[in-house]
This record gives sequence, C-alpha cells and structure tokens, in this order.
Amino acid sequence: MLKTRAKYYLGQIVRHKNHPFRGVVFDVDAEFANTEEWYDSIPEESRPVKDQPFYHLLAENEQSYYVAYVSEQNLIADYSGEPVGHPDLDEMFGPFNDGAYQLQYQLN
Repeated sequence: MLKTRAKYYLGQIVRHKNHPFRGVVFDVDAEFANTEEWYDSIPEESRPVKDQPFYHLLAENEQSYYVAYVSEQNLIADYSGEPVGHPDLDEMFGPFNDGAYQLQYQLN
C-alpha cells in the first residue's frame, strides 16, 4: 500500500538513523524515484522498501557536504536546534528559525 503523506516537510532538519549525517529536506518523492542501479547498490539486507516517501536532503557529515536521497524509514527528526552548514542552503532557503529553514520560493 502506498503511503501518501510525507512525515517530514521542506526545510525541516532530519538525521539518518544508521549513518552519521544530517540534512535539510528540499524535495520529497511520494515513492522511490531514483535509478535501479542506485537501489541495487544498497546491500540487500538494508534496502528500504520502495513504496514510501523518499527525501532529497542537503546533507552534511563531519567531512563534507553533499546531496542525499533517503527513505522515510531511515530518517528521524533532528531537534538539536543547530543549523546545517551546507553551502547550497542559501539558494533554496531563507533564514533558520525555530529549528527549520523557510523556503525562499515554491518548488515543483
């Protein structure tokens, strides 16, 4: 059954349940919408189901900044109150307020 509502919203900061990174949600797919090659590169024992929301994140870890694509089942909300330092944030978002970033413009 396809879940039709995303748990996290654009501008929200989330963190991965199993890997040491966090990021800001900048887009959401209602279900898996990446390549099969990408999906198959995930070890079979940890592959997420496809019929759930997948999130595009401006992500960071201790070493770098990047874009991540993560299933809802592998995310948790980040309530640290700390901003994310990704250099592309200013292109999509306004100020950091109350633990989230405000959208600067409407995305499709």
